[in-house]
Amino acid sequence: MAMDIDAPGDAQLEIVRGLKGVVHAFYLSRDILEQVREEEAKVRAMGNITVDNVGFTEALKRDSVICIVKDPRFRPPAEPTVILQSGNGEILGEEVFPFTAGQYMEKNEVVWLSDGFVMFPKVPADGGETFIMPPVTFPELNSSNGCKNVVSCSPAPTCDLMIRKHYGLEDNPKLASVIVAFDRLGDGETAPDTDPLIADYIAREKEIRDRIN
Repeated sequence: MAMDIDAPGDAQLEIVRGLKGVVHAFYLSRDILEQVREEEAKVRAMGNITVDNVGFTEALKRDSVICIVKDPRFRPPAEPTVILQSGNGEILGEEVFPFTAGQYMEKNEVVWLSDGFVMFPKVPADGGETFIMPPVTFPELNSSNGCKNVVSCSPAPTCDLMIRKHYGLEDNPKLASVIVAFDRLGDGETAPDTDPLIADYIAREKEIRDRIN
């Protein structure tokens, strides 16, 4: 089936395929998306904390959903792909990348759980913590190439494997999947560069960083 998924596609698909580190890129059918949705609902983190893949939920609302199978050369995400959120919506912790770690170094207001995740112990919380996988920007698809409401996300590892098995791809641990979804602009239609929900997450993350600076 790998030959089918690599068949020539539309302009948006070919833009994605041209990015560094993309091994495969193809549109996901609604039947596999439904299977992934069911699997995502079962995901739990350590301590049985609920995991809510908001990015994937948003992707399901879009008309077009692309799966990218990428190798390590693919660019890092523009924003954190995992945050810990309290029941009242406060961000208690977030993923950190090598290129963002510097802003947290030597800050007394943060606790490092690992090299890739920091906690904000002074942020008020009311319990009910959930790991959120928020929608993330994907700037390569935008209004200039006919796209609106663009979101991207990472599927859970079990869902990543499910997708690759469905399309006959190898289970290679050096590869990982990213999902990017969008709607298509109509004639004469315009759209903001950043989806409003993503903009809200970015604003809340900035507020936390401003507090500790």
